[in-house]
Amino acid sequence: MLPRLVPRQPLRLFRWQAACAQGASVQRRTWASRIPRLLGPWGPVGNSPPVCRRSSSTPAGSPEVALTQERYPVKRLPFSTPSEADLAAFERIIPGRVVTDTEVLAASNVDWLRTVRGCSRVLLRPRTSEEVAHILRYCHERNLAVNPQGGNTGMVGGSVPVFDEIILSTALMNQVISFHSVSGTLVCQAGCILEELSQYVEARGFVMPLDLGAKGSCHIGGNVATNAGGLRFLRYGSLHGTVLGLEVVLADGTVLNCLSALRKDNTGYDLKQLFIGSEGTLGVITAVSIQCPPKPRAVNVAFLESPFYVLIETSGSRAEHDAEKLNDFLEQALRSGLVTDGTVATDQMKLKALWALRERISEALSWDGYVYKYDLSLPTDTLYDLVTDLRARLGSQAKHVVGYGHLGDGNLHLNVTSEAFSRSLLDALEPYVYEWTAGHRGSVSAEHGLGFKKKDALHYSKPPAALRLMQQLKALLDPKGILNPYKTLPAQA
Repeated sequence: MLPRLVPRQPLRLFRWQAACAQGASVQRRTWASRIPRLLGPWGPVGNSPPVCRRSSSTPAGSPEVALTQERYPVKRLPFSTPSEADLAAFERIIPGRVVTDTEVLAASNVDWLRTVRGCSRVLLRPRTSEEVAHILRYCHERNLAVNPQGGNTGMVGGSVPVFDEIILSTALMNQVISFHSVSGTLVCQAGCILEELSQYVEARGFVMPLDLGAKGSCHIGGNVATNAGGLRFLRYGSLHGTVLGLEVVLADGTVLNCLSALRKDNTGYDLKQLFIGSEGTLGVITAVSIQCPPKPRAVNVAFLESPFYVLIETSGSRAEHDAEKLNDFLEQALRSGLVTDGTVATDQMKLKALWALRERISEALSWDGYVYKYDLSLPTDTLYDLVTDLRARLGSQAKHVVGYGHLGDGNLHLNVTSEAFSRSLLDALEPYVYEWTAGHRGSVSAEHGLGFKKKDALHYSKPPAALRLMQQLKALLDPKGILNPYKTLPAQA
């Protein structure tokens, strides 16, 4: 589902070549597949590069992001402060990969939405799980807080420090370990970029089971740590089902090697599930084993107006048969009045051009000012009601209230923009958005996790007993609380 942002008149560029009045007789026809040369910040959509979220999504010269500790009511926990002796110890563990350069750290301290900022002075870049183990063992002994960081494309402030936590980057852990050409099982390090993995497996006749707008930057380890949903969720399911095994380093440096490549393994507790969606609070994911489905032989994308803008992708094994079925559906939808306008694409360039319209919504909104983002699961019949409700509630307080997301799985991405961060606007949004969601039997996080921004909203979606059990698991696996502190779990459960 796409938001209603584009004025109606330009959409005429997308009209099918043959119009059909409701109830009129319709003969079989080939639907038009003309893609307009829409212009964006990077030029024509049809020639646009892969989406790549950076630490800054606003124009150069924008004001510096306020420190998280100044903007939000959060207090530093009694962790040690990194010293010169600590830097020397890290240098012995990973020679030449201890970063203290302020310019490099500036990018790693700020989330790509430019809404939260830490003040870390140390960035570590290990290459192997053994190096990660040595680092965490040392930090555990010294009571040094650690912020695991992948591609830093998160939406909820979970990938950057809140205070001066040491940033542990997986960027250099980017090797494919193995790929089975029959089963489609991929084993790789956590720092592999999703788009590069997609290209790797597609060249071998398979596809990654997840696809994200941030695929040009995000890491597979971060995807798993946040249980990213993405654009293929409806077809292939969640990472809880497609991840076969994980290698994880615990807070005390213990390496937990559960990197199974088996589809079926019913031997006791399924430990990997603890770390999928844990957002780096229980352990640092260093390697992933994931099941890749066969690459579809035929893919079609339809861009429809109905009355929202809806993007539908179909995939199958026979191009002619799939196109015939899609055309039949569109004929019926148009005849019934369910669809009023649209286009269909089958070749790769046009497919990417249409998907770019959807994938770049988040970056486009960042040019509208400060963005308050909410990632919610709601029953399909009430999916858009919150958007219209908020428009009436906020009035002129907000520049825009926009809703888009995944219609098939009930995932609404709610975005509210303003010229700059406003405490009064935030107070008008929270806890109202969470209360509204809970009142309609929804979840306060559908696919982006909780991170820093949503940790105190967890009780809207989980009962007290679940919160207590989560706290107990955290205390068991990370007794000193050094892994990604101030994230995911509320201070008191």
